[in-house]
Amino acid sequence: MYIKKILWAIALIGLAVAAYFAYYVYSAMFEPNTAFNNEKAYIYIPTNATYDEVREQLVPLLKDIDKFDALAERKQYTSNVRAGRYAIKKGMSNNDIINSIRINNIPITVVFNNQESLEKLAGRVSSQIETDSTSLIKAMKDEAFLTQNGFSNYTALGMYLPNSYQFEWNTSAEQFRERMLMEYQRFWTDARITKAKNLNMSQNDVMTLASIVYEESKKKEEQPRVAGVYVNRLKLGMPLQADPTLKFAAYQLPEYQNTVIKRVLNKHKEIESPYNTYKYAGLPPGLIAMPDISAIEAVLNYEKHNYLYFAADAKRVGYHKFAKTLSQHNANAREYQRYLSSQGIYN
Repeated sequence: MYIKKILWAIALIGLAVAAYFAYYVYSAMFEPNTAFNNEKAYIYIPTNATYDEVREQLVPLLKDIDKFDALAERKQYTSNVRAGRYAIKKGMSNNDIINSIRINNIPITVVFNNQESLEKLAGRVSSQIETDSTSLIKAMKDEAFLTQNGFSNYTALGMYLPNSYQFEWNTSAEQFRERMLMEYQRFWTDARITKAKNLNMSQNDVMTLASIVYEESKKKEEQPRVAGVYVNRLKLGMPLQADPTLKFAAYQLPEYQNTVIKRVLNKHKEIESPYNTYKYAGLPPGLIAMPDISAIEAVLNYEKHNYLYFAADAKRVGYHKFAKTLSQHNANAREYQRYLSSQGIYN
């Protein structure tokens, strides 16, 4: 009788322990364990991160980090951390959280507009994904990559079309570069390549001219007409005489660093540079900025007309007056110069 009581006591204790263990396992796995009020919280796990680094981000987000640790160890997550951007939803259990940060790497939308240089592009992109600007610049300027894909340091900027793109946060510099090459190649359809050939231009030539068109006019409806002027000049062998190329050439010189040229002067036309399209006919060696897609399309679908000149319109900011003769153009240019002087803009 006494032995039976002992056995019953042991059995009851065993059941109690088993029940507690079952409850502990259940609570560790399936009870809500989030400590934030927003609908979602995000963690960013760097490449080659350790579990301790992940844990550091989770501590302020969870009610009970110890139970999470126990389950993470049991599910072998502690030795299988994966880089990326992950969402933790309010009310998630530890089991749900581990599953989420193991497989649900959430893409982000990387956006860049008309950056003036590869350096500025790298800075813009590195603020949105894990890789740093130094790594991006190195990848973007890699000579072997550029040569293999038909680019040079002068034309490399043209490979990056301003838009918004989906990327995983932990995208490397090389992965970013390869994706942009793919987008560039996708943009250059057979139809667009044919139009470039009809202009007697390479794809790089089109991008270079588009960069000038874009810097001349941000008005999409006017860009095909501006492009038409430059196409007409190229066909006649006339210098492009594009003011934005003079500014670009000037900004490469020490004396123009950290300055803004608001008015192109005769002294700028004397700058010795292959980008000085007043001195040298034809296209400059490469882009002066990242053109908008509208400017690229404007070159490929330029307006056919007889204009050879244009000057900024003093009465319609952002627009231009077009002319077929030099005398008409000079009159338009004088009108705009008077406007600049009236505004106190002399350089």
